[in-house]
Amino acid sequence: MTDTPRPPLVLASASPRRLELLARIGIVPDRVLPAEIDETPRKAELPRRLAARLAAEKAAATAALAPAEALVLAADTVVGVGRRILGKPADRAEARRFLALLSGRRHRVITGVVLHRPGGKPLSRLVETALAFQRLTEQQVEAYLDSGEWRGKAGGYAIQGRAEMFVRFLSGSWSNVVGLPLFETAQLLRGIGWLRP
Repeated sequence: MTDTPRPPLVLASASPRRLELLARIGIVPDRVLPAEIDETPRKAELPRRLAARLAAEKAAATAALAPAEALVLAADTVVGVGRRILGKPADRAEARRFLALLSGRRHRVITGVVLHRPGGKPLSRLVETALAFQRLTEQQVEAYLDSGEWRGKAGGYAIQGRAEMFVRFLSGSWSNVVGLPLFETAQLLRGIGWLRP
């Protein structure tokens, strides 16, 4: 791809956080085309498998709608506590339950990243970050819930916001916890010559 124009890049996500993360490394997608898929975990599906499956399904769904020559970048982030998956809380009560579960213990944030390319097999990465929250007081939980920051966030928190003060341990990619591991995403794009150098 060195001597030819780069194909357009389509982001299969409506997440403003993923757009912001890409912008930090100088990438602005040519188009944002969110994938409409059922994100319900299958029976006994584990967090890693769910993240990989949903990212692949999002990439395929958006690729079917995108221009034939486009690259499609898709990602899905899952929060796991043991075998349990913490999705986006439906309401304040569920967000409170999630925070109680995360309080004082380790959990994992897993993101599946898929790059769908025209005429080629999709490329993928599965990235895992381990975190531990401090033991949260009732006052801390209620103040965080009052902030509303938990809305629409897997696991019921946003590390790029107030919840970062709860994180006493993190091993792995910080951007992965926000929703897109930048190192691995850049590797995928660089590997096919789209991102230079």
